[in-house]
Amino acid sequence: MRTAYISHPEFLKHDMGPDHPECPARMYAISDQLIASGILDYLNHYEASKVGKEILALAHNVDYIDWVYQNAPSDGLIDLDGDTLMNPYTLDAALYATGAVVNAVDLVMSGEVNNAFCNIRPPGHHAKRNGASGFCIFNNVAVAAAYALEYHGLQRVAIADFDVHHCDGTEDIFRDDPRVMLCSTFQHPFYPFCGAESSNDHIINVPLAAGTNGEGFRSAVEAHWLPALARFEPQLILISAGFDAHREDDMGGLALNEKDYLWVTQQLKKIAAQFCHKRIVSALEGGYELHALGRSVMTHVKCLAEL
Repeated sequence: MRTAYISHPEFLKHDMGPDHPECPARMYAISDQLIASGILDYLNHYEASKVGKEILALAHNVDYIDWVYQNAPSDGLIDLDGDTLMNPYTLDAALYATGAVVNAVDLVMSGEVNNAFCNIRPPGHHAKRNGASGFCIFNNVAVAAAYALEYHGLQRVAIADFDVHHCDGTEDIFRDDPRVMLCSTFQHPFYPFCGAESSNDHIINVPLAAGTNGEGFRSAVEAHWLPALARFEPQLILISAGFDAHREDDMGGLALNEKDYLWVTQQLKKIAAQFCHKRIVSALEGGYELHALGRSVMTHVKCLAEL
């Protein structure tokens, strides 16, 4: 498999303070593990390009985009929503993060690669059409899905999100758009305290109780995600790849491990092989225990690349 690895050094400059869990060290935890495992040398490397306002506007209100630009600080930190902060480098990092996922869509749609992993920050799946939330400024995966529909002429795009937190921003953006199927597992009740009652034909929300382990997660995916995806027949799969459901990550209360991330990646690859010419774009969301994050991403990327 030809697998793209897309990142950018600007992500390291986005820093929300020494005690913030969404920190630059996350990038090193991933890259160091990929180097140590020998996988990084076998990936096709690309540097992300910035996304423009017109592409962001496919998923966000123009007024919100302008507000983010206007509030970008020249020094210090500003608080966007209580736990999402901007320093002087954050706006560029956010534009490169969304740009990376859009770049990845272009790469898989052109056939240059089969799939891609975007090692990016800030994450995106809590960012709503009109607001920042939960460490997220622009919804990277949602913008990329809208871009695939608009610029590549796709009719059906699927998003799979296995982060410990529900992707309330992604649901907000695609709630009324049946061209996008959103499949989400998440701990509930837990931040952002929604999603358990809002499923429809193309929003497949599967809340999991605290303490749910890999067996419970796999049963949920088999019972809910896989049949829905087979009915939907996606032309592209995007993954909001959050690894904070890992049992070692104290940001949540689920109990997954690397074998579970391998398994779910394998299942999504089977769907992609059946319906969308193997096209998968995976983008980093959560994951805050650095050792577990590195191991989990390594397992996920190794599976994507068939190494």
